[in-house]
Amino acid sequence: MPDELVHTSEAAKALGISARSIARWAAEGKIVPNLRTPGGHMRWDVEGLRKQLYALTGNQR
Repeated sequence: MPDELVHTSEAAKALGISARSIARWAAEGKIVPNLRTPGGHMRWDVEGLRKQLYALTGNQR
């Protein structure tokens, strides 16, 4: 497991996209968080998320 998992808002900021987009894509099953807390919050490895988005879109930003 990655050393540092971040909140959705932090991952979105790092990638220059909105947190709502990440949440929507996760709800649609297009991307998968590294961890879901017992309260349902998602945690992300930014590089892993970047790879998932690249696989989904083919766009390296």
